[in-house]
Amino acid sequence: MKFVAVLYPGPTEQHVDHSGLELLGSAEGALGLRKQLESEGHEYVVLSDRDEALREHLPDADVFITTPFWPTYLSGDDLRGARRLKLVLTAGVGSDHIDSDTAAELGITVAEITGSNVVSVAEHAVMQLLALVRNYLPAYRQVVDGRWDIADIAARSHDVEDKTVGIIGMGQIGQRIALRLKGFDVRMLYNTRHRRSTTEEAVFGARFKHLDDLVAQSDAIVLSCPLTSETKGMFGEERLRSMRPGAWLVNIARGQLVDTDALVRVLEDGHLGGYAGDVWYPQPAPADHPWRSMPGHALTPHVSGTSLEAQQRYAAGVQDSVRRFLAGEPLQDDYVVA
Repeated sequence: MKFVAVLYPGPTEQHVDHSGLELLGSAEGALGLRKQLESEGHEYVVLSDRDEALREHLPDADVFITTPFWPTYLSGDDLRGARRLKLVLTAGVGSDHIDSDTAAELGITVAEITGSNVVSVAEHAVMQLLALVRNYLPAYRQVVDGRWDIADIAARSHDVEDKTVGIIGMGQIGQRIALRLKGFDVRMLYNTRHRRSTTEEAVFGARFKHLDDLVAQSDAIVLSCPLTSETKGMFGEERLRSMRPGAWLVNIARGQLVDTDALVRVLEDGHLGGYAGDVWYPQPAPADHPWRSMPGHALTPHVSGTSLEAQQRYAAGVQDSVRRFLAGEPLQDDYVVA
């Protein structure tokens, strides 16, 4: 069979990691699949060029492997042109870059490695929240630039303690964010499609609120919900302006949850205290993406879920899924998207 994987390019410089963990999520690491597949006589094509992958290799691929960090956007037309395709695997979590409805119509299985990056993303969210509240990045830039202006930094630096943090989406990631924030003595609110039990709320230390109430009452909001037709654009200009003046917004879910241009406007006029996030649309973000130059941001490229430990987990999940597929066995139920 022909397996095609599109993964992010490896580092241009040599980096030493003393843990001994490999960069499995890169094109060079190839998810640790090369030896297994080629020893069994399969063809394994690993690329970083998504156009080449779609144009030259998708039409006769049996299995296509993509990733949320360097996604290949698979439209319905792309899938219809892939007449041999049986399985699309996302090495990570989040398959909204794939037209899953069309895949289901065509009998193509779409799967992702559920739970592989929840710890990594939750830690990243807390880090970005702290970076915003403590005004960390401008302070760091002062050091790099040779400055020492305490007043400039302290004027926008706050304690997290006693603030109200709203978490939208209380799945595996949202729960871990809440558990990590408990130690900061914050008041936590949450909103999710299915309210958690009283016992779970006590464990997380969070109280359920309807969305508009959560937005109005929160000093900081963390988005950790999936991208759906209901959540796409949920933070447009009206909702952004309904947030408390000076509030902070952290988005480690999907870039399309937030209106791109509206976010720039509310930051430029000073309504929000800052925006941090790890997700963009499209990805990779073009050099002229307006979020790159807007004020008050603490953005990262989509790296939260691809720590070396997370790569070990999602590579192992891909390897297990490939083994099951080749053996004619069903994939793990919680991995299957469509």
